[in-house]
Amino acid sequence: MNELEENRKIIDGIDKQMAALFEERMNAAKAIARYKKQRGLNIPDKSREAEVIQKNSAYVKDAEIREYYVNFLESVMSISRALQSRETDGLKVAYSGTEGAFAYFAAKKAFPSARLFSCGDFSEAYHAVERGEYDCTVLPIENSYAGDVSVVMDLAFSGSLYVNAVVETDVTHNLLVKKGADADRVKTVVSHPQALEQCADFIRERGYKTMEFSNTALAAKYVAEECDDTFAAIASAHAAEVFPLDVAVRGINASRSNTTRFAVFSRVQNMPSPTDSDDSSHFILVFTAKNEAGSLAQALNIIGAHDYNMRTLTSRPMKKLLWNYYFYVEADGNIATENGKAMLRELSAVCAQLRLVGTYR
Repeated sequence: MNELEENRKIIDGIDKQMAALFEERMNAAKAIARYKKQRGLNIPDKSREAEVIQKNSAYVKDAEIREYYVNFLESVMSISRALQSRETDGLKVAYSGTEGAFAYFAAKKAFPSARLFSCGDFSEAYHAVERGEYDCTVLPIENSYAGDVSVVMDLAFSGSLYVNAVVETDVTHNLLVKKGADADRVKTVVSHPQALEQCADFIRERGYKTMEFSNTALAAKYVAEECDDTFAAIASAHAAEVFPLDVAVRGINASRSNTTRFAVFSRVQNMPSPTDSDDSSHFILVFTAKNEAGSLAQALNIIGAHDYNMRTLTSRPMKKLLWNYYFYVEADGNIATENGKAMLRELSAVCAQLRLVGTYR
C-alpha cells in the first residue's frame, strides 16, 4: 500500500467516526430545538455560537489548521440551525393585532419560520397561550419614548407564563389616509394609545382629534373600511400596503430613535446555566411588599446587596386590592447562580408575593 492509499484509509476511518458523531450531534440539536419550542426561544443564539467557536477552536494546536476548523464549526452550526428550524416549523406564535402591526414584525423577527396567529388584544394572546392554543406570544413591554406597557406588566404579574426572550424593533409611525384622499381634510386620527402618545407633538400641531384603537394595524384597517376622508390612521408603512391606504406623512413620531421591546411569553421557564456570564444575563421579578414600614426598601436593599443592578423598577396598582401595589423589576445578572438563589430566598422572607417572571439574554 502506497502513501496515498494509506492516507485515504486513515480518512475513511476518521469519516466513519465523524458520521457517528455527526448523527449524535444532530440528535442533540433536535432535542435542543424541542426545548426551545417549549420555551419560546429563538433558534439562532449568536452569543452561544461565538462561545463554542472560541472554546472548541482552542483544541486545534496548528494555527493554520485552526482557521479551517473555525470554518468547519460555522458550517456545522449552520446545518444544526437548519435542522432545528425544521423541527420548530410548527411553532405557533400569537401576537396582538394583524399583519402590518409592529407586534407582527417583532414576532417575525423572533421566529422567522414559525406560524403567526393574530389576536384581538394583549390579554387574548396571553391567555390563549396559557390555554395551550399557541406555543408562545410576543407582546410589548416597553417603548423607549412612551415607557412601560402597563397591561402586559399586569398580565406578567397575575398570569402563569414566563418570559424567555426579549427582542427589540424600531418603530416608525406614519399618517395613513384613504386612497386618493387629501391629507388637509383630516380631522381625526385613529391608533393605539401608545402610538398616539408617541406622535402627540405632530397631533397637537395639526389640531387633530384622537380616537383610540386596540392596535395600529387594526386602526389602519378601520380607517380603510369604515371611515370617510376626514379620518386617518397612525401605523406602519406596511399597514398602508396591506389594507390599502396612502402614506400622507412619514415618520411622525416625536423621537427618531423610537424602539419597542417585546417579550416572548411561554408556558415553560428557561433558566440559564449557573456558569453563564452575568454580562449577558437578565431577569424579571414581580413582587408585593408586606404592608409594613420599610418593607419595600428592605426588598430593594436585598437585590442591591447581592450586586444585581436594577435597570427597571415600576409600581403598578393591584386590581383586586384597592390602594395596594405590586412592583416590577428588571435586573442585570445571572439569577441561576448560588448568589441569585440566596437572593430569592431572602426576598421570599420579606415579600408577600414573589415570582420570577423570566430570564433572557
